[in-house]
Amino acid sequence: MFQLHELVDVGRYPIDRTGSAGLARLIEDTRQALADDGCAVLPGFVHARGLHHLVAEADRVADQAHVSFGRTNAYFSQDDPTLAPGHPVRRFYDRSNAFVPADNFAASGPLRGIYETPGFMPFIRAALGESEDRFFRYDDPLADVIINMVETGNGFPWHFDTNNFTVTLAIQNAEEGGAFEYVPNLRRADDENFDAVAQVLNGDATGVRRLELQPGDLQIFRGRYSLHRVTPVSGSTRRYVGIFSFVERDGMCGGVERTRQLYGRVLPLHHERAGLRGDSLRD
Repeated sequence: MFQLHELVDVGRYPIDRTGSAGLARLIEDTRQALADDGCAVLPGFVHARGLHHLVAEADRVADQAHVSFGRTNAYFSQDDPTLAPGHPVRRFYDRSNAFVPADNFAASGPLRGIYETPGFMPFIRAALGESEDRFFRYDDPLADVIINMVETGNGFPWHFDTNNFTVTLAIQNAEEGGAFEYVPNLRRADDENFDAVAQVLNGDATGVRRLELQPGDLQIFRGRYSLHRVTPVSGSTRRYVGIFSFVERDGMCGGVERTRQLYGRVLPLHHERAGLRGDSLRD
């Protein structure tokens, strides 16, 4: 079992010091970044020694990644012929990607060690300004803690996340590509804002923001409401990104269709909890 200081630069990011002035400043700075830009990046959150452990873990489980090729819309849903041609729900794009499911990451490993360390979730919750009754770990045995693995030629088209709060950790970059592009707060829980989504899909880059994350950087992002994508990568080095997921409703897990697409399998739990969410968005 890793200690937090073996992975995270706790001198710069004192998430283990509850009630300290340093943690209070960190929370305030992160909140301000989210308010200003729809996204907060904490450079060098994981130090070089921690990255060594994370890359080694990613390499060990890389062969467990579900590699999928197909076509998907921004909602990971099926086509809806009742809608007009050209509607965002009816616009499908090539997707080639790989995810290492959560059941490959042991509690004693570094990735889950960060996710489940006592100070991590309270810090993320405070930074997002959420209350304890609206902030929970994603209760999905395939998707609470995962690694997105991208190899040359692959990327991820425009999409929304099914979980409310996504926290990503850059572990290893490809030689080229892999930029993160997003449009903050494009939809709300009560409004899909299809017209604005269509504009982005049509190539309007007016509201698109672009990030070039470096290994060790932690990103906090409201992926449920912000359209985003990852540009294709090239070179022989895999791009590894750890993904920590949080939701606003206790017991929530992934939708059946999305889970099947991303992880290649569905558990009974996904059928049992289908529809357990706090909004009526498509996904």
